Amino acid sequence: MIRVGIGYDSHRFGPGRPLVLGGVTIPYTLGLIGHSDADAVSHALTDAILGAAAMGDIGRLFPDTDPAYADADSIPLLIEAHRRVQEGGWTLQQCDITVITQAPKLAPHVPAMQACLAEALGVTEGAVSLKAKTNEGMGFIGRGEGIAVMAVATLRPR
Repeated sequence: MIRVGIGYDSHRFGPGRPLVLGGVTIPYTLGLIGHSDADAVSHALTDAILGAAAMGDIGRLFPDTDPAYADADSIPLLIEAHRRVQEGGWTLQQCDITVITQAPKLAPHVPAMQACLAEALGVTEGAVSLKAKTNEGMGFIGRGEGIAVMAVATLRPR
């Protein structure tokens, strides 16, 4: 049996924070606002993996009301969620992630994000697909107010 999970996350841009996506700090004048590092890529992927295993979501495991997660690096959270999924008898087969942002241009950073996520999950880089899209100037993303990320993860029994 194969299980598929879908994850989504979005965050607003704001000054005074680094822009972290997929565990990689991207040079940009704005960062994302959130309780943790606001790494929307890692958050959406965490939700996709947890969803495929029917194990809830990132907010249930790491609530934003818990001060322990204030400014937390999201990669260790992804690793912990993945560890729990593995303990539940599942193996990540592959994931596909789409980042939607008007700016900055992410294409130069995609290989580093894929490598970081693959290392965190203990899979080959070929098991992590990551694409960047614009929103053609429409909505909050098109106005440069924030980022949205969609992720799909496929699990198989261990």
